[in-house]
Amino acid sequence: MNRVHPSGPDARRPDAPRPDAVVFDIGNVLIEWDPDRAYTAMVGPERARAMFAAADIHRMNEAVDRGADFRETVYEAAEATPDFRDEIRMWHDRWLEVAGPEIPHSVRLLRALRAKGVAVFALSNFGRGPFAVAEEAWPFLTEFDRRYISGHLGVIKPAARIYEILEEDSGIAPERLLFADDMAYNIATAEARGWQTHLFEGPEGWAARLVEAGLLSSEEAR
Repeated sequence: MNRVHPSGPDARRPDAPRPDAVVFDIGNVLIEWDPDRAYTAMVGPERARAMFAAADIHRMNEAVDRGADFRETVYEAAEATPDFRDEIRMWHDRWLEVAGPEIPHSVRLLRALRAKGVAVFALSNFGRGPFAVAEEAWPFLTEFDRRYISGHLGVIKPAARIYEILEEDSGIAPERLLFADDMAYNIATAEARGWQTHLFEGPEGWAARLVEAGLLSSEEAR
């Protein structure tokens, strides 16, 4: 994963206006997302490596993120790679072991912003089925003012259209949106549209960015 952004971790001009809304990615910003680690724990390192080498898990997951049926898509992939049928089905059947846990400091930041009356949005590549499960496991996912979830919209980051949908629906000018994401290419699209951005590498840096933007005090961002 390339975490180096050509403009540095934050795209912030000295004259940037105070943001009107803060936009959170979910995976690796609010909940951990490391399927390699999860599968190593579930089936052991050798079996996990072999499964990821044999099956196109990225393509499967991207289809779900675009709105394909969760169970059907995973089970079809399992049948296409029968040597790892049981392991691939775990992507659906044991999904809460594949994803998570939550990142507590990031959740506190989300709630601190809401307590201050700052609008908070979600902008995430997330399938419809997995997101329904996630809402039950992590209730803070229901606390956003607006949610822009790829599985419901039929488009995934970094395509410009999903950012455009957020702008059109919220009515907030791009330069007044502050967006945190852990992937440099997702940040690059937002920056190209004029958004303020933060490349998420941990909640402490994100907390400092929110303080710098004048949205939280140092105490509130702890």
